[in-house]
Amino acid sequence: MTVPTGPSPRTDLSGLVKAYDIRGVVPDAWDVSTAELFGAAFVEVLRADAVVTGHDMRPSSPGLARAFARGAASRGADVTETGLCSTDQLYYASGSLGLPGAMFTASHNPARYNGIKLCRAGASPVGQDTGLTEIRALVERWTDAGGAPAPAVRTGTVTARDTLAGYADCLRGLVDLSGLRPLKAVVDAGNGMGGHTVPTVLAGLPVDLVPMYFELDGTFPNHEANPLDPANIVDLRARVVAEGADLGLAFDGDADRCFVVDERGEPVSPSAITALVAARELVRHPGAAVIHNLITSRGVPEIIREAGGVPVRTRVGHSFIKAEMARTGAVFGGEHSAHYYFRDFWNADTGMLAALHVLAALGSQERPLSELTGGYERYTASGEINSAVDDRAAGLAAVREAWSGRPGVRLDELDGLTVSGADWWFNLRPSNTEPLLRLNAEARDEPAMRALRDEVLALVRS
Repeated sequence: MTVPTGPSPRTDLSGLVKAYDIRGVVPDAWDVSTAELFGAAFVEVLRADAVVTGHDMRPSSPGLARAFARGAASRGADVTETGLCSTDQLYYASGSLGLPGAMFTASHNPARYNGIKLCRAGASPVGQDTGLTEIRALVERWTDAGGAPAPAVRTGTVTARDTLAGYADCLRGLVDLSGLRPLKAVVDAGNGMGGHTVPTVLAGLPVDLVPMYFELDGTFPNHEANPLDPANIVDLRARVVAEGADLGLAFDGDADRCFVVDERGEPVSPSAITALVAARELVRHPGAAVIHNLITSRGVPEIIREAGGVPVRTRVGHSFIKAEMARTGAVFGGEHSAHYYFRDFWNADTGMLAALHVLAALGSQERPLSELTGGYERYTASGEINSAVDDRAAGLAAVREAWSGRPGVRLDELDGLTVSGADWWFNLRPSNTEPLLRLNAEARDEPAMRALRDEVLALVRS
């Protein structure tokens, strides 16, 4: 038998702790003992004397959330458990109670995954540059030492609190729904937390709700809870047409993102929803800044300017959006991935509030949704296309060289490489976690977009 020599390898949680959250397979990558350490470390790093927690419907979520609460209480923090909730409901609890928060969810990932989204009081995100690195280091150190230090002199209390009604009242207070005409809406919750929040948020409104997959089931028996994948909204599109509904709404697993389908069963791009909500918010807040990431449609900043607002372009990722929201005082922000951020909701993202804006816009006039949103769809987009490459830097360099110096062409490297002309643009950026280059292209019409897309892909894939 070979006897190991030298120091034992140290615990490394780099695969579990991501840039913005904690996420991995349960119990392979982490379990309740790890969750308890994260609860203790969260309290230590934030110096918190009280925290609030919530969890989604995944089979592992309740146990992980309880373990986190034990760890937090062991360091002297009082814990408010909201139980089952959506991620934006947890943000509401953090904002309204003024407490740091922990949401147990893996969003749209498969059932075997789980994770934690952490925030400071007021729903301010905790990421690698704002405390998550320190939390990870502390958990690694404690794991190597065999566990957390002895409990604090005072053990915190753990109490339950239902925040669903307050969350619903908060959202409905941020949108004028008084002139809403009767609407029929099909909602696909994907067996996720939308099945928990939608009935309460829409209660009492003149909305004939047709529920799809509202049963809370973290094994996702009907389809993945990721509406960004067109395969996962096939059922919704067909049901909208079959029901003769005015629109369809689809939520992801933790119900913080919302996708919209019009009365024809056709998807409405998140860029169009961003522009629609931005125009509505600018009526209430003239001249305000509005955030958009660099792969939303070019129509978004155009419409923001036409509505009297100031468009602010950012990198992709919620930490960048939220940082710019705070820096600029922006009233609203939107991403191509259907995350929507509101100043009046602690700068946090809430797909449900965006859905209420769509209902209010549609229900305050008589046109169908396809006509209403048509004015916000000015260009043709490729959607995100991934290419597996051995050398991402070489792929970017080849595209940069091919487009540099062309007349009327501009290049910038805010996030990957963006190349733009008079009525087209494309962005090529490396994945943070995989050997992929991600392409998004947009042009004035379908033929121009296809030509642009194919030219870039030919370079990347050669």
